[in-house]
Amino acid sequence: MLIDHRRSKVMPTNNKLKQEDAEIAPKKLKPETTKTSVKDATETKEVTAKAGKRSAKAIAEKQQQLVKQQKKLSSQDSLPEKTKPRATKPRSERRSKQYKQVASLVEANKAYALEEAIKLAKKTSFVKFDATVELHVNLAVDPKHADQNVRDNLMLPHGSGKVLKIAALSSDEAASKEAGADLYKLDDIFNDLDKGVINFDILIASPDIMPRLGKYAKTLGPRGLMPNPKSGTVSNNVAKAIAEAKAGRVEYRVDSTGIIHLGIGKVSFSETNLKANIEAVISSLKSNKPSSIKGEYIKAVHLSTSMGPSIKVEVSSLT
Repeated sequence: MLIDHRRSKVMPTNNKLKQEDAEIAPKKLKPETTKTSVKDATETKEVTAKAGKRSAKAIAEKQQQLVKQQKKLSSQDSLPEKTKPRATKPRSERRSKQYKQVASLVEANKAYALEEAIKLAKKTSFVKFDATVELHVNLAVDPKHADQNVRDNLMLPHGSGKVLKIAALSSDEAASKEAGADLYKLDDIFNDLDKGVINFDILIASPDIMPRLGKYAKTLGPRGLMPNPKSGTVSNNVAKAIAEAKAGRVEYRVDSTGIIHLGIGKVSFSETNLKANIEAVISSLKSNKPSSIKGEYIKAVHLSTSMGPSIKVEVSSLT
C-alpha cells in the first residue's frame, strides 16, 4: 500500500487495480462449441455432398432399400407355414422317373470294363434323339502350371457324328467353297462379326487373314472359336483343314479342375466304333503327358450320354 501525504489517503497497488478493473469490465462470451453442434455440422455436410455415398440422393436410396428389406421381412413373418418357401430337395430326388429307372441299372461305386461300360451307356440312354456319348477323364494335373495345361486335337477314327457348320476365311474363296465350307465369303463373315452374329461352329483361317481377326478376340475367344494353330484351325492349306473338320477332328483341353470333357460319338454308333474312338483319345492323352507328372496320370474315367447317368470305367481296361 502507498500513502499519499497530501491527501492522507491510502492508494491501492498496481496489482490490486488490475484485479478490480477485471471484475468491473464485462466478460467476453466465448462461442459454445458442444459435441452436438459439431455432430450436426458434419451431418449437414454429409447431406449436402455433391456426389458419392454421402450425397442426398445416395442417402435417400439407402433409406428406401432399408424400408424395402424391413417390409420383405415383415411379410415373410406374416405368411402362414404352408405358403413359406420350402427347402430345395436333393438332386437325386428331383430326377425324372425315366432317369431313376435307367440309373438303377448302374451300380454305385463300381468300375466297369470299357466294353461293358459302352454297352451300359447305350442301354441307359432314354432320350428320343440320337444322344452324344461323352468321355470325362480326370487327370492328375494342375492347369495353373503352363506345362500341365494339356491340350491337343485329333481325328476320331469314326468321326464325332456331329453335323458342323464351318466358316472359312481365306483369300481363295473358290477353294474354300469346293472344300465344303458353309460360309466362305470374307465380306459377309466380317460383317456378321461386326454385328456380333456368330452362325458357325468352327472357324478356319489362313495365316494372312489372322491379323484382321484380332479385334474379334473377345467375341470368339470365350466361345472357343478363335482359330489356333494348335487346334488345326489356322493353316496354309485351308481346304485340308475343312476336310478334316468335316471328317471328325475334335479338340480337347483340360478345364480348371483338371478334367477333360469330350464327345466321342453318338448312341447310334456301334460298340466297336465307340471303343476305337475312346482308345484314340486315351492314346492322345498319354502322348501329351507332361514331363513334370510322375506316377499316376489318369486318375478316373467316366462315360455318359446326354441326360444319362455316369458310368465309371476301369482305368486298367484302357489301352
